[in-house]
This record gives sequence, structure tokens and C-alpha cells, in this order.
Amino acid sequence: MMYFCNSATKVIEMASLKKILRKKKYVRIKLKKIVTNHLELSAKINGVRGKFILDTGASNSCVGLDLIDHFRLISEESEIKAAGAGATDMETQKSENNRLQIDKWKTHKCNLVLFDLTHVNTALTQHKAEKVHGIIGADILQSGKAFIDYDKKVLYLKKVKKKKFKKMKLPF
Repeated sequence: MMYFCNSATKVIEMASLKKILRKKKYVRIKLKKIVTNHLELSAKINGVRGKFILDTGASNSCVGLDLIDHFRLISEESEIKAAGAGATDMETQKSENNRLQIDKWKTHKCNLVLFDLTHVNTALTQHKAEKVHGIIGADILQSGKAFIDYDKKVLYLKKVKKKKFKKMKLPF
């Protein structure tokens, strides 16, 4: 845990944190604070761009049920019921092993919960915010070993190491 003595020390410490994360292969992703105080980001699912809320309290990343075709998802029924933000016991579907790209950070193993996001988007539009396609949750934040700089509105995710395939030696 870091403690800052004054604002000059804080600037130095934050600059060195940025350097450390860059050296450790973290990707710096800009976030946008919207009128509801949510942090929003742009991401691609299966090559299709969308707008998402970053939600550290959401256990899983989610996409609206009405966007299955839009994001080229293969979905299947799920016995899990979704709850949150004023809605409970919602029917869900799931979609596994999707490609997710947030800026330069990528994964090919993104599992999504699909459910009706009408209540989320209704709440956003009532506060004059734009609708979102989904939610980036704790599953992605954990897999990306996330750091969030709320002051600078920046998300850092560690690049996923690509598995190296050994070349097969042929006997001839």
C-alpha cells in the first residue's frame, strides 16, 4: 500500500506506477466518466465494437440478449438467474470462448452472460446518459490483473501471454 505525503510525491509515485505497469506489459485503457458516475469504455466482441460500463461489482461480463446476432455470439440456455441494479430473477443465456478486445488487450476465452439489459439502459437514459451494449465485470478485471486509476480515469490490464508452440521435429 502506498501513502502519499504531498501532491508532489503523489505525482512522482503515480508516474513511476505507470512506468512499472508498462514494463510489466500492462495496456493503458482510457475510461470515460458518464453523468451517472459510471466508467465507460469501448470494446470489441468478436470484432464488433460496443459501449460497455466497467463494473467491479458485476461478477461476470454481460451483453444484452437482443445483441446476440450483433456481436456474432453463439448462445445456449443457462440455469443461472441474473440479479442486480433493481432487477432480480432474470432469465439468462451464456456464450463461451468469445474474442474480446479492449484497446490493445485481447483474450479469446471471454465467457459472457446474456440477459435483458432494459432496466440498465432505462436507468442510464433517465439520467441523460447513452445506452450501453453490456457490462465488463470482475471476471475480465481478474483475468487481466486490473489496476484502475480513478483519478486519471484509466484502466490497466496485463497483456495475455501467447502460448508458444514448439515446432515438431520430423524424422526425415
